[in-house]
Amino acid sequence: MIVALLNQKGDVGKTTLALHLAGHWARQGKRVTVIDADPQGTALDWSEQRARCRFERLFGVIGLARDTLHREAPELARDADHVVVDAPPRIAALLRSALLAADIVLVPVQPSPLDGWSSAEMLALIAEARIFRPALVARFVLNRCPARTIIVRDTAQSLVDHDPPALTARISQRVIFANAARTGQLVFEQRSCGASAGEVAAFAAETERLAP
Repeated sequence: MIVALLNQKGDVGKTTLALHLAGHWARQGKRVTVIDADPQGTALDWSEQRARCRFERLFGVIGLARDTLHREAPELARDADHVVVDAPPRIAALLRSALLAADIVLVPVQPSPLDGWSSAEMLALIAEARIFRPALVARFVLNRCPARTIIVRDTAQSLVDHDPPALTARISQRVIFANAARTGQLVFEQRSCGASAGEVAAFAAETERLAP
């Protein structure tokens, strides 16, 4: 299964979600590879930080920021149970390639009015990919959700009948995720991780159930 996380907008938490999906599945004994398709190489930087700190290697991270991703990712998937693609913002050729490679596309968004983040261009790219990949599954993921705010509830409700809809699982805004990115760890490797680890587990389980 190939899962791609992408959004035309930057700074929505794609890399954090990609790494935590991979980490959760790896802890379940799955063979997982992360493809860092973002020229900024944030997932690769995280992996290098983890190696410097001598933390356990849970999964491999490969840099593949080119528009041949749709041909190369399936080859990598032959030796893995799951491949997670961290795609870049604002590079249409790479986004198209990631969409054509993926079985499941996750679009991380932060809670806001629907017209603020549901860009016509992103939805058009998904529709275009479905011409070639009719079985492509797409979902929004509500990320960095502030606690108990009306806007989270309203955003989730606005997506009930939307195409694509949103996952039920949501990821909250917590400092522990920022610490994980900085230290080369994942939230379940830190103290007081219960709520965050639970959210990641629910997110990973719901994503896995989408597999065609």
